[in-house]
Amino acid sequence: MRTDNKICRLWLDTAPRMAFSALLAALLLSAGTAQATMYRWVDGNGRVHYSDTLPMTYQQSGGAEMSRQGNIIRRTQSLAERRAEAERQAEQKRIQQEQQKQAQLDRALTQTYTTEAEIDLARDRALEHHKLAIKGAEIRGKAVEANLAELKTRIANIEKAGRPVSPNLQEQLDQATRESLDLKRTILTNEEAMVQVSEKYAAGKARFRELSGKQ
Repeated sequence: MRTDNKICRLWLDTAPRMAFSALLAALLLSAGTAQATMYRWVDGNGRVHYSDTLPMTYQQSGGAEMSRQGNIIRRTQSLAERRAEAERQAEQKRIQQEQQKQAQLDRALTQTYTTEAEIDLARDRALEHHKLAIKGAEIRGKAVEANLAELKTRIANIEKAGRPVSPNLQEQLDQATRESLDLKRTILTNEEAMVQVSEKYAAGKARFRELSGKQ
């Protein structure tokens, strides 16, 4: 009988704890079920689907992870959205780089010149280099053209007399022709460079004026 009483007291001590543990487990299970997530995605035909599991194709169409109450917990972008976002970020980065480059140019401009007259002086110095190159090519070109005219006359007289033109004379003519073409290209290249220099300093001068007005 003492044994029965002991068992009874043991049961009375442990039963409340077991009941509490069972109740706690039930509550946790219920809470886990209530907070279980579901997914929403759009298929290739534009139809909206809901499921406890997310299909493999959601990477293409995108999807949303939702709670049982219908609240969106986390959204996954579609492939098109990810591409658009990547393009947006790339464009934003390009704009930032251009802004940084412009800021560097502005600092160099304001640190190099104090007046617009100084910019004009720097432009004239840069143009002078190309002017001298053009002048030198033109002077040399006149001499080459005179030599070409003489060589052509000599060759014409030889051919008129029915004699063969020597290889040496023909080589002189070819060399003079090549030099004449090179000199013309030199003149053209420097003329184009002068236009670019003028435009560059004109833009710098306009920007300097703009920056000076902001200060």
